[in-house]
Order: sequence, then structure tokens, then C-alpha cells
Amino acid sequence: MPNRDSAPVGAPCWIELFTSDPEKSEVFYGELFGWTAEAAGEEYGGYINFSKDGVPVAGCMRNDGQSGSPDVWSVYLATDDAKSTADAAAAHGGQVLVQPMEVGPQGTMALVTDAGSAAIGIWQPGVHRGFGVHGEPGAPAWFELFTRDYDPSVDFYREVFHWDTHVASDTPEFRYTTLGEGESQLAGIMDASGFIPEGVPAHWSVYFMVDDADAALARITELGGSIVRPAEDTPYGRMAEAADPTGAHFKLIQPPTS
Repeated sequence: MPNRDSAPVGAPCWIELFTSDPEKSEVFYGELFGWTAEAAGEEYGGYINFSKDGVPVAGCMRNDGQSGSPDVWSVYLATDDAKSTADAAAAHGGQVLVQPMEVGPQGTMALVTDAGSAAIGIWQPGVHRGFGVHGEPGAPAWFELFTRDYDPSVDFYREVFHWDTHVASDTPEFRYTTLGEGESQLAGIMDASGFIPEGVPAHWSVYFMVDDADAALARITELGGSIVRPAEDTPYGRMAEAADPTGAHFKLIQPPTS
């Protein structure tokens, strides 16, 4: 998939690792996905930018434990007006966790929860346009919300982020809505009310593309990570879930053979 200069409004545009050990994470993801790490500068609080073949792919910031949040991957959606989007989130059943704030010339960020209490980032780009590559090995490939509040969440993303929603499935066993359709799909919302374990909040997941999911899992364990769910074949490819050495979960997808 070719590089992109910017994300459409409402689409995933950046992913960010909140980790208790940035140095260990640099090594882990560098070895696993071939990423390189570069410090953003003291004025950005120790933020680290990851690149794949010289193209921005993800960010990383230290989890000092004060927020009480576990180590986690987060997703940001693009907007052309962070303040209006945050206001709309509050008006449609969400909460504003971090008010819109300028990040120097890079852009404006905010953090909200959606109607199902899942955290989602907001990014109004300035100089920083978001990840420049996706849908190829070593890069993010898919973004998915697992929620117990399916209908309110679909309405939330339609109203707040102006999603063009399409129902992919609406059976009791599998309810799923996508942003866009066909080859233009950019993200999905799953009704996970029947299988999210008690105590686990609604959340967004990031899928990284790999050439070989089983080989990637083997490498993950070698690098100090762990397997959360072994690889299995699905109609969408061979998928798995893993955790990095500090416990941040992420998913893998190996495209189906044509």
C-alpha cells in the first residue's frame, strides 16, 4: 500500500504506545517490526517517534504510573477541529479526559471516551500528519473497537467523527460496523458484549501486518513478549494477539493467500 500524506477526517491517523519502559519497547519493536526510534526533543517530554523505513509509523511516551493506566496502545482519529470534536464527544455520551492542547507546531491533541467508555484520541494535524504508511508488514493495518455498547458507539462515531458507517454483519453472533466499505474500509466496531471478560473495559485494538503470524509470535516470545491468543485462520487472514515485554497488548494479521 502506498504511503499517504494525511488521513481522511475521522480515520485512524496515529497510534501511540504508553509504556513503563520506553527503552525496552524501542528494542522490542525495533527487532520485531524493523522500526527505528528518534527522540522528539526535551520540549515534548521525552516523546519518541517510531519510523519504518524512514516513514513515521507510531509514537511512544513513558507511563510513570501516576495515571493508574496500564501499558497500552492507543488510537487517534483525525479531525480538522479538535475543540469542536471534543465538544461533540461530550454532547454525544462521551467524556473529555484531556482538553484540546497544542503540541507545538505538530498539531492539536485531545483525549476523550466514547459512548461505551472506550478511550479514543483526537488529532488535528499541523506539521505532524500522522503515520505515513499502513497496511504493509511492520505497519498498522487495522483498528477495531471492542464495545459492550454497540449501537450507542456506532452512533457516537457517526455523529462525532462523521463516520460513513456500513453494517458488515448484523447477526446475534456477529454484529460489526465499518468506517467505509470494501477496499476503502479504515476501521471497525465490534459488538463484544458477549465475550469481553468481566473487568476488561471497552477498548480499541491495533492490528499490525506481518508476513507470517506464527513466525512473528515465535519472535515475540524470544524478545520477551508473550502470546495472548495463538494464530488462527479467519476469512480475513491469519490473526493472533500478543503482549510486549511490559504487557501492552496488540494484534497481528497475516493477509490471506490470494
